[in-house]
Amino acid sequence: MSFKDLANKTPEQLTEELLKLRREQFNLRMAAAAGQPAKPDQFGKVRKNVARIKTALSQKRVGGKA
Repeated sequence: MSFKDLANKTPEQLTEELLKLRREQFNLRMAAAAGQPAKPDQFGKVRKNVARIKTALSQKRVGGKA
């Protein structure tokens, strides 16, 4: 997911995507706590995508270039 893709989405779409990523982040934490093997790189990818979406949302609220 690139920032250019996020810039073209509406705030409603970004919020929906953020909720989906938060659920995925929660599921990864629960799987790790249960001892199920998970891909270790997924934690970082999900966290960075959440940050990208939050940045895009804040720029849209302020009225920036995004």
